[in-house]
Amino acid sequence: MILFPAIDLKDGKCVRLLRGDMEQATIFNDDPAGQAKAFIDAGAIWLHVVDLNGAFAGVPVNRGAVEKILEVVRHSNIQVQLGGGIRSLVQIERWLAAGINRVILGTAAVKEPELVKEACKLFPDQVAVGVDARQGLVAIEGWAETATLTAIELGFRFEDAGVSVIIYTDIDRDGVLSGVNIDATANIARALTTPIIASGGVSSMKDLISLKPYEADGVVGAISGRALYDGQLDLKTAVNFLGN
Repeated sequence: MILFPAIDLKDGKCVRLLRGDMEQATIFNDDPAGQAKAFIDAGAIWLHVVDLNGAFAGVPVNRGAVEKILEVVRHSNIQVQLGGGIRSLVQIERWLAAGINRVILGTAAVKEPELVKEACKLFPDQVAVGVDARQGLVAIEGWAETATLTAIELGFRFEDAGVSVIIYTDIDRDGVLSGVNIDATANIARALTTPIIASGGVSSMKDLISLKPYEADGVVGAISGRALYDGQLDLKTAVNFLGN
């Protein structure tokens, strides 16, 4: 199981939101590239980067900050997955050419499922689907809108498409350190054959210890942000425990 430290970008800075609310952003570092280096030095092998402004705008906004992160990781074995505002094959191709290892499609997965399927064909193992749920229903457009699909229904749409992973986020737990939604994460992992990365609410080693047994069901990773920034989760300890 892999721990993915989160770097969420808003106005070029590294922030964490409270339940996805852009008006409730806490700035943790005004140097995202420096934050990336700190995570790498602590043992991270993947970084989870999100262009928050891009998620709302529908186009990449924090490209400069992402490119600086890529400069930091360019000569290492660290891999980067990126989401937020990626809604066309052109954008996907540009990010992959720039050095991103895996793009995350969220809103596009709901509104343009054929785009996801085509991207999977063109870029094998480099496309993830972000399934972000609020009270069980999928949220899109930077979590500003709620669709009528459940998380599992959305996941089933792409079971045979070649999606590398599904990133499942419980929005109500995101950024509040309330603990990961173990039951919902386990349910979607058991229902689908696509590997699952858990996100939202990872607050301590206790959450990782609780998630670890579900690795056999397909939970291959967990994303953590605020807990790492607040010091409630030690990255080196977590990496050693998870064995990545």
